[in-house]
Amino acid sequence: MENHRLRVGSSGRGEVMHPTSPSDPLVSVIVPCYNYARYVGDAIASILEQDYLNFELIVVDDGSTDGSLEAINKALECHGKESLVKHIEVVSQKNAGVSSALNYGLDRASGEFVATFDADDLMVPGRLSLQVAYLKNNPAVGCLGGRAVRIDEDGKLLASKAKNKKVCSYDFEAALECALVVGGNLAMYRRDALDAVGGYDPDIKVQDFQMTLKVAHEGYRIDVLSDIITLYRKHHGSLSTQYKAELGYGIKLIDMYKSYPGYESAKARLLVKAMRFAVIEDKSFAWSLLRQIPLRQWDMKTLRRVRHLLFKPEKKI
Repeated sequence: MENHRLRVGSSGRGEVMHPTSPSDPLVSVIVPCYNYARYVGDAIASILEQDYLNFELIVVDDGSTDGSLEAINKALECHGKESLVKHIEVVSQKNAGVSSALNYGLDRASGEFVATFDADDLMVPGRLSLQVAYLKNNPAVGCLGGRAVRIDEDGKLLASKAKNKKVCSYDFEAALECALVVGGNLAMYRRDALDAVGGYDPDIKVQDFQMTLKVAHEGYRIDVLSDIITLYRKHHGSLSTQYKAELGYGIKLIDMYKSYPGYESAKARLLVKAMRFAVIEDKSFAWSLLRQIPLRQWDMKTLRRVRHLLFKPEKKI
């Protein structure tokens, strides 16, 4: 794994330490896994190597058919004995999707805070300590995110653009307006917030987006740290090949908030996001998306999509 080259707070300002004790709040780390045998071992190792002194790990195998369960158990055998983790549980269910797997994990979680994580990514050392310290000092925050940088299939860092160096904070209206998504590989939640919104709706298969908005709608603040806390693995399986379905689920989700002023902006952001793939995969569909975006909602990203629509060739099947 390459994640040891990067630690929370070490990007040019010196390492930032967040001392913890066994009496700090318990964190439940939930990892849903479906057919990620190649990557899940490294993901688990990066979690078990966290320096936080009070966390548990719950891995939910969502009916994998590729040997993921064997890879999970091997990683636990190799890294579990040296870990500070207090409790490890591996459970399996018939394939029912990520939202269902997360709910299954939540039923077994005991933590005051819950960190979700994707089975193909890497957790940066120090992440749990950093997020817990922030949540302890900011009781109004129900969902806390951070930054991710991309790695390739072998775990090597890929080039990334410079990002904002300050904490971004959102109430519900702001989160809806920009269609904010705190990714499952970045999020740490208050368990009280997850319980208040009733967990994940398995019928809305954009689990990260739905939980971001549901927690914000419940009255909690959503904050996003400037720190890099996750290494996001870019590989063929991580590409949004189901962008049309994701758009449909996203629209279904925001339709629940149709009466709010930010709805029109949220819909435009979802349409622009789908255009990223449609301009290459299906130009006819891309044009239909563009026609749904009011001119007043156009931004620089929309203009880039239009340029790609006009000048990028469509992928031949």
